[in-house]
Formats: sequence, C-alpha cells, structure tokens
Amino acid sequence: MSLIAAGEPRQKITVASLRDKKLQHHPITCLTAYDYPSARLVDEAAIDIVLVGDSLAQAVLGYQNTLSVTIEEMLHHTRAARRGVKHALLVGDMPFGSYQVDAGEAIRNATRFVKEAGAEVVKVEGGEKRADLIRRIIDAEIPVAGCAGFPRQRCGGAGNFAMGSWWAADIGAQQDLAERDRP
Repeated sequence: MSLIAAGEPRQKITVASLRDKKLQHHPITCLTAYDYPSARLVDEAAIDIVLVGDSLAQAVLGYQNTLSVTIEEMLHHTRAARRGVKHALLVGDMPFGSYQVDAGEAIRNATRFVKEAGAEVVKVEGGEKRADLIRRIIDAEIPVAGCAGFPRQRCGGAGNFAMGSWWAADIGAQQDLAERDRP
C-alpha cells in the first residue's frame, strides 16, 4: 500500500513518480479493476496502479479464456475505470490479437487506449520477442508495461494453465530484461 498520512492530499501517480518510488526502494502497488465502482475504490485505497486486465474476459464477461475478449470490450471497461480513477496510474491491457498482427495496427490500438479510453500506459505480453514492437509504441509516445505474471494469452485458449518449461524459460528471459533496464 502507498504510504500516505491520513488527510494528506494525494499526488497523481505518473510513470515518472513510479520510477522515483522504485529508485527510492518504496513499494509500488497495483490492483485490477474492471469498472467504475471498483476502480474508484482501488483509487481511494491509495493504490498506485489500476490495471484493467484482459482477465475481465473470465472474471466479468464469463468467457472460457482471455483470448475471447475484444479490443472494443477492453476499451469499454478501461473507459469505465478511467471515470473512477483520480490519482492512480491507469493501465489498459491490450488483448490478444490487438498487437500481434503488425506494428502499425498495434500503435493504432495503443493510441485508442490512450485517446478513447484514458489509459496512461498500455500492457502487452511477449517478453523479449516484443522488444521491437514495444520500442515502436514508446516512439509513438505511449508508455508500455510488460507482463511479469502468468502469460494467459499464450495458454492455447483452452483454459490450459499448466506451467511447462517454456514458462520457466520465459520468466528467466523477463528477469534478464528487467536486470538490463535497472539503473
């Protein structure tokens, strides 16, 4: 949880303020919210980051997997969360198929998250193999967050969450990327 004295005005969380927290070894908090009321509660709890995750496919929309959620559904839920967030950094999760086809489409979709839904950062999965794409999105002045958790979009779409050696190897690659970017 963020360390803010009761009654003290809360500052807007930005990418720069998160970097400062990291450099000062202060905890950074993140919770998922899929709509206005939950995003408002998370924001009022002084959480640093509100993630509108593609897990809403299963948690809210009743789909069998996260592959089924569309960009329109993600934009709708990100817009709703935006209305509830005043201080936290809002991250919109780009769903499967919205960034895999080509870089131009990925940038257009990332721009929609920022422009239409009010996201301040977009999240993509894929680790090092997405490095060029991530650079292109950042060049378009859109901050990007990677996925350090369970890569649901890569689970074959059948709800198969068995962790194989590929997952362990991917975690190692993500850790290597994170180490490289440390100041």
